[in-house]
Amino acid sequence: MAARGGRGLVPLLAFLGVSAYSLSMAVVTPALPQIQAGLGTTPAGAAWALTAMTLSAAVATPVVGRLGDLYGPRRVLLSVLAAATAGMVVAASAGSLPVMLAGRVLSGVGAGVFPLAYTIIRDVVPAGRTASAVGLMSSMLGLGGALSWCMAGPIIDLLGWRWLLWVPVLGLVPGLAAAWWIVPRSPSRAGARVDWWGAVLFAGWLVAALAALTQGTFWGWTSPGVLGLLAAAVVTAAIWLWVETRVREPLVDPRVMRLRGVWTANAASLLSGYALMAGGLLFPLLVQLPEDTGYGFGGSATQAAVLQLPASIGMTVAGVAAGALDRRFGSRAVLSGGAVLTCAGYAFVTFAHSELWHLYVGGLARGIGLGLAYAAVATLVVLAVPVGDTGAATGVNTLIRTVGASLGTQVSAVIVAGMPGERGFTAGFAMSAAAMAAVLPLALLAARGGGRARGAGGEPVVRPSITTADARDGA
Repeated sequence: MAARGGRGLVPLLAFLGVSAYSLSMAVVTPALPQIQAGLGTTPAGAAWALTAMTLSAAVATPVVGRLGDLYGPRRVLLSVLAAATAGMVVAASAGSLPVMLAGRVLSGVGAGVFPLAYTIIRDVVPAGRTASAVGLMSSMLGLGGALSWCMAGPIIDLLGWRWLLWVPVLGLVPGLAAAWWIVPRSPSRAGARVDWWGAVLFAGWLVAALAALTQGTFWGWTSPGVLGLLAAAVVTAAIWLWVETRVREPLVDPRVMRLRGVWTANAASLLSGYALMAGGLLFPLLVQLPEDTGYGFGGSATQAAVLQLPASIGMTVAGVAAGALDRRFGSRAVLSGGAVLTCAGYAFVTFAHSELWHLYVGGLARGIGLGLAYAAVATLVVLAVPVGDTGAATGVNTLIRTVGASLGTQVSAVIVAGMPGERGFTAGFAMSAAAMAAVLPLALLAARGGGRARGAGGEPVVRPSITTADARDGA
């Protein structure tokens, strides 16, 4: 057991994040036509294979993070991995759409790996390596999509679409065994209680809001169904906020969410999530449009996936490098640099997208910039909140990125559909550039983090985390 908590811990957590969530979420996207045919359903029905996991993950992320704060992240992590693996097995072997959706809902619990990983990193990893570890975990959120597109063509053509859904299971089974061996134990909080009423109300308004967002393009944004869901979300959210300010141990403490380092990072996460998935739709779509449109490249799905690879690699490398940059310049500077680089990448392709190399250059700048931004916002939240709220706060931060990603997909699709021709892509790229430009003032407003003074031995001197009482007083 001596190996527990060693240097293999952070790579393991990153691997689990990809297998349990980002890859598992993404694998159905390239296989949607085959899922529709294989299960005998409609395009909208097949799309629910993605929507079901999105909704489940959105609810599970902060709830699982809170459970990790209360009962210890290792115990909760092992349970989450087991549940997510079971859900993936059900989905991969499903013979009907309802069974597939049930498996995808259960798989969504795997999103909880991220807040649990942040809690474990804060507890175990030395202060000098915390930012690097958080950066690596954050960059994993964008890696699964590129991997799924690269694997999709060969696997679907040679083995069939179900094997694409089995891929995350093949990673999680040994990953679960490794987690049992490597992840260190941590004590649970004496007398801890779960705010189940808060969890139910939180799930209610969040599912209603995300369902309206994801179904708006199918049902119509002014349809009774979408408007009814939005109204239900607003009312339920108001009740949830009222409850959370009155319980002793809330699921998500609104007072912690009002801390400057938290709300600025969350707002930046929303915009960064938008920029990530807007490009995830616009770049592949532009590559695959026929050449006779005058602006498309007539490429295949594989070529679109290859285009995404440099950006994904850049995002991962930048996430790791963000730790060293954080120690040298601070999280605010890293977030600012990431915003500038992403904005520049999108601005470039706004005006130049007639050659494939234009997309490679703009996409690479976007990937590196988002890797820095994702790492910085996670680090800002980890440094800003009390230790006992790390899981819940980072869970909310991850959730907000998911909401931003949904917005990026939906808004970009509406722009392309509403502005036919090349103008739709130009406007979509420009909107993403504007979103990242809006991150800059948030970075300047964020609480200072990183760039810390060094002790006699050269190690960073980290400010002690604020206490729960400080947070509730609005520190």
